[in-house]
Amino acid sequence: MDLLLLTKALVLGIVEGLTEFLPISSTGHLILVGDLLDFNDEKGKVFAIVIQLGAILAVCWEYRTRIINVVAGIGSSENSNRFMLNLFIAFLPAAILGLLFIKTIKQYLFHPISVAIALVVGGVVILWAERRKHVIDVERVEDMDWKHALKVGLIQCLALVPGTSRSGATIIGGLFFGLSRIAATEFSFFLAIPIMFAATFYDVYKYREFLHFDDIGMFSVGFATSFISALLAIRGLLRFISNHDFTVFAWYRIVFGIIILVTAYSGLVEWSTN
Repeated sequence: MDLLLLTKALVLGIVEGLTEFLPISSTGHLILVGDLLDFNDEKGKVFAIVIQLGAILAVCWEYRTRIINVVAGIGSSENSNRFMLNLFIAFLPAAILGLLFIKTIKQYLFHPISVAIALVVGGVVILWAERRKHVIDVERVEDMDWKHALKVGLIQCLALVPGTSRSGATIIGGLFFGLSRIAATEFSFFLAIPIMFAATFYDVYKYREFLHFDDIGMFSVGFATSFISALLAIRGLLRFISNHDFTVFAWYRIVFGIIILVTAYSGLVEWSTN
């Protein structure tokens, strides 16, 4: 078994898990780290898709009791019905736009420079959002109505641009639309389940010819490390937001994005351009 390939799988699995639910863009980090590790070929892209499943299963595990209760209450519980309807409404915009434009987006925007620009712009937006007066209309996810869900779903479409961050767009968007920090963060977690499952299985089917039994060790390492690191990141973020805002993530995005741009234009790092 190729030790170098397993090491790359380990690193990328940790990167995926730690960044998927933080407002710093997992896709952007995978593109950047994959580029540094020279693992952005077709096999690397399929690998990045598969390890997303590990991260999303971490959310399912962390919220397994609530998910089971919601599913069990469909049809008989008003709260469960409203929750599922909100998820469906929020899921649709990005799903539709993704099907229509993801090929074009991957062709022109899935490279380090565009990711760096999106990181910086997103960081500035978070700083601006955190300096606004935050008026809370919704304390809990269960209190959201379809209009809140639709607004969050529309803002999630921005995350089709790599480097924007799906969690960042939905969490900060939720704050703009009157959700509390915990409600915005948890809804972002729950919304990740259908959108990431759909994207993962669609891409796995699309690139199925690159899946080989010989790579099972690589995929297993990436999947496991993604699951474990995502679980730690979810729990850590929930504890963090109980006493802090998202400013630290904004500055991280800005500094990291600027470093990428400086190294690219100074020639210190030969980042890929496609």
